[in-house]
Amino acid sequence: MAFQTYSLFVLSVIMVSFGHVENRLNLLQLQNDIDKLKADFNSSHSDVADGGPIFTERLSSWTERNEKRIILSQIISMYLKMLESTDKSKAHVRNITEELRTLQQSLPDGSKKMEDLKDLTKLQMSDLKVQRKAVNELFSVLQKLGDTSSSHKRKRSQFQRLCKC
Repeated sequence: MAFQTYSLFVLSVIMVSFGHVENRLNLLQLQNDIDKLKADFNSSHSDVADGGPIFTERLSSWTERNEKRIILSQIISMYLKMLESTDKSKAHVRNITEELRTLQQSLPDGSKKMEDLKDLTKLQMSDLKVQRKAVNELFSVLQKLGDTSSSHKRKRSQFQRLCKC
């Protein structure tokens, strides 16, 4: 399967994750529009299965809601970029693009966080100045990590006290 074949699944995950599924009819309309888009892209071509899926496998490793918001915002951006070069006079292309833009607006912080992650991978950790700065920040980073893990422990223990399991 390919980019277009997974479109409904990815859009469904996005819409459900962010509460944009008002009713089943909206999703059924998207299914119809995506089927037309598949025809536009000839997604039944034999090379579509080569290399496996490009988005759905990545989605499975992002489990937390905030994590999913980051990866889904990037996936939406990629779909919008792909649709820029399609025939916008077609109603199904306009409908899908409109839905994606609406979803993208509900994810304002995803791309900034993604940029932060990309910037981290570009840091030259062999550079002595970068190493000095990193060492100066190490204690603060560890404190933040401790705050995060103790917060999760606290939430669990509060739940266990409330729950008569």
